[in-house]
Amino acid sequence: MANFGTTQRIPTSSTPLSTDDTYEPKSPHEKLYKNFKIYCPISIPLTAEDAGVRIIKNMGTFGLYYTLFVWIILFITLIPQRKVSLILLVIMTYVTTIYCLVLRAFPNSVLLHRIIDKRFVLALLAIATAVQLILTEAGIHLAVTLACSVPIVLVHAVLWASFEAFEFENASGTGELAPLAADKESQAENSDVV
Repeated sequence: MANFGTTQRIPTSSTPLSTDDTYEPKSPHEKLYKNFKIYCPISIPLTAEDAGVRIIKNMGTFGLYYTLFVWIILFITLIPQRKVSLILLVIMTYVTTIYCLVLRAFPNSVLLHRIIDKRFVLALLAIATAVQLILTEAGIHLAVTLACSVPIVLVHAVLWASFEAFEFENASGTGELAPLAADKESQAENSDVV
C-alpha cells in the first residue's frame, strides 16, 4: 500500500528526566502549568549603550506609532483655541500622507527613492509644520506637547525589548517533536515505495 508521501515522524532523541528536580507537583493544575513561562517585553537595559541601541531600533520599528501619538496629543490641544493652526496641521498631515502614498505607488522610481531621500523630505515637512504652528501663535501648544510626549516616547523606546531579545526554546531540540525536515535516507525510502 502506497503512503502517498506521508510518513510518521518519530522523535530522534529523547531527553532523560533529571534527577535533581526535587519539586513534585501536587495537583493536576500544578502539573499543567509547571513549565508555563510568561513573556514580558519590558525590561531595563543593562548599559547606556544597550539603551541607545534599543532606542534606535524601536524608533525604526515604532516610529509611525510614536509620531501618531505626538500628533494626536497636539491635535487635541489645538481643538479648543487654535482653529486655524488645527486646519494647517491637518493640511500638512494630508501632504505627508500623499507623499508617502506616492512613494508606495512608485516603488522602482530612482528619483523618489535614491536621489531624493525620504528622511530629508519628512524632516522638511515636520519643520514646515512647526513653522506654520509658530506663525499662527500655536508655538506654545507645540512646545508643551513635545515636552510632555517626547519623554514618554523615549521611556517606551528604552524599556521595550523586542521579541528577538529573548531566546525561545526550540521544541524539536528538546525531544518533544521530531525534526520537521526528513533526512536523506527516509526520503530515499519514500521515493522507492512510491
